[in-house]
Amino acid sequence: MTQILSSTALERDARALHAHGDHKVHPGEIAIGVIIGRTSEFFDFFVYAIASVLVFPQIVFPYLDRLSGTLWSFAIFALAFIARPFGSLIFMAVDRNYGRGTKLTIALFLLGTSTVAVAFLPGYAQVGGLSAAILCLLRIGQGVALGGAWDGLASLLAINAPEGRRGWYAMIPQLGAPLGLIVASGLFAFFLANLSAADFLDWGWRYPFFVAFALNVVALFARLRMVVAPEYDTLFRNQELQPSRAITTIRTEGWKIVVGAFAPLASFALFHMVTVFPLSWVVLFTTETAPRFLLVEIAGATVGLIAIVSSGLLADRYGRRSVLGVSAAAIAVYSGFAPQLLDTGEVGAAAFMIIGFALLGLSFGQSSGAVASSFSTESRYTGSAFTSDLAWLFGAGFAPLVALLLATKLGLIAAGLYLLSGCIGTLIALAANKNLAGR
Repeated sequence: MTQILSSTALERDARALHAHGDHKVHPGEIAIGVIIGRTSEFFDFFVYAIASVLVFPQIVFPYLDRLSGTLWSFAIFALAFIARPFGSLIFMAVDRNYGRGTKLTIALFLLGTSTVAVAFLPGYAQVGGLSAAILCLLRIGQGVALGGAWDGLASLLAINAPEGRRGWYAMIPQLGAPLGLIVASGLFAFFLANLSAADFLDWGWRYPFFVAFALNVVALFARLRMVVAPEYDTLFRNQELQPSRAITTIRTEGWKIVVGAFAPLASFALFHMVTVFPLSWVVLFTTETAPRFLLVEIAGATVGLIAIVSSGLLADRYGRRSVLGVSAAAIAVYSGFAPQLLDTGEVGAAAFMIIGFALLGLSFGQSSGAVASSFSTESRYTGSAFTSDLAWLFGAGFAPLVALLLATKLGLIAAGLYLLSGCIGTLIALAANKNLAGR
């Protein structure tokens, strides 16, 4: 009840910002809200992902060897992706009964609370095995909250994009991923470079989680300001961007949800293959230092940022389906040789990252735009949310765990085969869904 009352107060404050006269809704304004929200979410994501490699194996699983501790850490990492569809189910009901503003407020407070609570995580030395149990609970909380944080703004942006610019506006939500990675990697690199190993593991790693909470508060107000404004509410209703019942949506749109989830599989699999997995491999099996490799990730993310922008231009010129198909084929080629570069020294690892992020930007930039247009208007909001949840679950949730396990047992080429399977899934889904052919 307190959360709902707090949400009402926040909605009232947000509406007050729109009380100064006639205010038109423009795609550019929607884009700003989308970028702020996605950057905050991805920052949370990468802060936890980096800690899964550099921190949790040592403080939660110190009784295991470093590889085993990392594998268990990645297993807990996957829990959020399993929980995410359940979060969508829960918060769609909140949306129907209490409104989009209440849903978003509760979801982002849950996300922020689950994230900042990780900063206070006691280690195995303090509470024994309970440390891992607490981490599991907080990770599930993050996943449930991420399912509820779906606000429909990305779909609204795609629908209201000017004719001939749909590819450009479809890539805008994806800019949050490299921006979040750049900030998260920069923070961890700073603390690693300026603290002793003991101080970093004692308290230094906790500060990025406090920053994540602060960003969530900013993102909450920025997004709430938009979704509760009268003109946005009208636009949501006119475009039928309202929560439909899950059972009805799955029964009528189940095939499109499955195909839509597999369409971005190549880019989502590559997403973790160039962010989380290489960091774990470098830390475990090479002499390269974590701070330096995080700087390489920042450089790669910058390349990815440019590639995402390029994907919008290419999609408007050649069609979204063509960009997704060609980039999936290029990722398939990349999977055959690139993972082995991680074992060839600093130059090879940097090449793996730069090429990977360039391909990731081209494919990931159009992966969200391939979803909303395939659903009927009455199912678009809920169908897009479930498609996104399943795409992350199938394509990314277990990627770090599976890739590291395959690479250590069968060699880096096996991790490449895992990535190749994602490319095949994307190409099959693109061939099955002709609705993606429109520009």
